[in-house]
Amino acid sequence: MFLLYFVLWIIYFGSVTAESVLFGLGIAAAIFAFTCAFLDHSIKKELSIYKRIPGMVRYVYVLVCEIVKANLAVIHMILSEEEELQPVLVNFHSDLQTPTGQAFLANAITLTPGTITVSLENGEYVVHCLDENLAEGMDTSVCAEMISELEN
Repeated sequence: MFLLYFVLWIIYFGSVTAESVLFGLGIAAAIFAFTCAFLDHSIKKELSIYKRIPGMVRYVYVLVCEIVKANLAVIHMILSEEEELQPVLVNFHSDLQTPTGQAFLANAITLTPGTITVSLENGEYVVHCLDENLAEGMDTSVCAEMISELEN
């Protein structure tokens, strides 16, 4: 949060000078202190977020790669005249423990072309797939593994 406050200060101030940086650091520190005191935030939580940043960057990279692969697969399915699409509903259970992790996986599935998360309750997913080929390995996807690593 401290870095976010500082970056917002620099953006709103409009220029980067020694004076604006020093004043911005002071303002960001004051707002961060207020956040810690009254909004149940702590420096420990802040450091745990900073430790997860490399994992989050890797997750976003893998997610973008999976989206590109799925785009190519869906384009091939649509343009291929020999293949008849077989829509299917897939039920699977995820071992993700937190509601945030489960929501991240549901959003990753929905962002991937050809799949839509229909339902999520207590780790049980119902996903509509444009074709049976897109349903393979959904419960053991790379994104689910990376989200599980980020949870720990």
